Amino acid sequence: MSVGAGLAATISLLAGDQSQWGQAWNRNLVSAERGLPGSFDPKAGKNVRWTAKIGTHSYATPIIAGGRVYLGTNNEEPRDPKRTGDSGVLLCLDEKDGHLLWQLLVPKREEDPYLDWPKTGWSSPVTVEGNRVYTVSNRGEVMCLDARGMADGNAGPYLDEGRHMMPRGTNAPPQAIPPGNLDGDIVWLFDMPKEVGIWTHDGAHTSVLVHGDHLYVNTGTGVDNTHKVIRTPDAPSLIVLDKRTGRLLARDDEHIAPDIFHCTWSSPSLAKVDGQDRIFFAGGNGMLYGFEPLKSAPPAGEVAKLKKVWHADFDPARPRGDVHSYLSNRRESPSNIYGMPVVHEGRLYVAGGGDWFWGKNEAWLKCFGTGPTGEQGTNSLVWTYPLGRHTMSTPAVHDGLAYVADSMRLFHCVDIKTGQAVWTHELGGEVWASPLVADGKVFIGTRRGDFWTFAEGREKRVLDRVELGSPISATATAANGAYYISTMTHLHAVGTTPAE
Repeated sequence: MSVGAGLAATISLLAGDQSQWGQAWNRNLVSAERGLPGSFDPKAGKNVRWTAKIGTHSYATPIIAGGRVYLGTNNEEPRDPKRTGDSGVLLCLDEKDGHLLWQLLVPKREEDPYLDWPKTGWSSPVTVEGNRVYTVSNRGEVMCLDARGMADGNAGPYLDEGRHMMPRGTNAPPQAIPPGNLDGDIVWLFDMPKEVGIWTHDGAHTSVLVHGDHLYVNTGTGVDNTHKVIRTPDAPSLIVLDKRTGRLLARDDEHIAPDIFHCTWSSPSLAKVDGQDRIFFAGGNGMLYGFEPLKSAPPAGEVAKLKKVWHADFDPARPRGDVHSYLSNRRESPSNIYGMPVVHEGRLYVAGGGDWFWGKNEAWLKCFGTGPTGEQGTNSLVWTYPLGRHTMSTPAVHDGLAYVADSMRLFHCVDIKTGQAVWTHELGGEVWASPLVADGKVFIGTRRGDFWTFAEGREKRVLDRVELGSPISATATAANGAYYISTMTHLHAVGTTPAE
């Protein structure tokens, strides 16, 4: 084989960057990457490009774009001795070898630990478009960042990064530390608690969806520290911002907040229905919504209301009204949805159910039709597949099968035509992550610290199980001939060839 032919063959195996969590349209966790190893060994260095120490509590899914790897963590392993203290940290690492390009620190909210749980760090994955990085900080701020950080100067219009990275409250230093070349560069910032009155709970978890010039953001609003009260009942659950300026353009008008049982952690999806774009969203009240995308910005000073064109009740048997009176009721309670809704070939797949921490022990994977008039409400339900007591997973749907995990340590492969189990497997550990399908394989990690690789398909075949020694909460990401696994403490880049 000639050098040119070999290079062409190598390039054909690489699908490229993974610039957001899930596919750009429907959020399906399926990658076109090829040439991914079916096994690896970090201790022996087998099929491992590099490993980077990141923090002590890391929950965010890694995103890879433009030669950079973006990952949220905490500041318990400070990379800058001048910047210490409990903060969320967004890391930007070099895709080739994992060395630090820049970091952005955001101190914890000081009012109440339930607003921004101590040590949990930065939980939201980023979305990258060109040289702009969109994300939500641990303080509930929507941020637009410069992918190059401060290395090329402070681009503005936001110029107060030095002050923003400093601790707040009575222990705040008297002067801000000026940002350096290894610090992040904020282009603009939209403070959701201040601007739209949300009440974050435990921590923000949002994957920003880009559609044209607009950003769709689940707000992360939820209960207070008693878990019984919605302090801001008028707060939106889904907002739309101008990606160029951060201006608030629209919000949902569904009055979801009073019926949120825990929090709003499910990120929006995008799909086409009968040739028309639709934004699909799972509310913290257990309802599913389809909205028309915002067509144009409203006049200055006004905020538009998103037009709902579809809805479905994920759990029609749930109790109605006074939802927080069912707190800690393990037999009867409202449902919540943690993962994203996935639209595949005109059908919507979503996993959810009772809240394991505060509600009933019951969960399902459900399939809904997404058609227009006449296919609303419970009539749109196609099938229901029972899961074990609780799930945080986004399903991965490919080649007639859906893969999803539950908190009973079971991994499920389900036929999407019939809604029946094809096979299941005991993983030996609780699962907070979602599966990734790539290169004929299915990858998933557990909170026990095991990373599993299955052969994709109707025959159950375990290809590999690696003990990584630290809990895994994040979904694996495939990009440019490798896949990336984030544990609580380390990021592993797994691939058979070095990064170019």
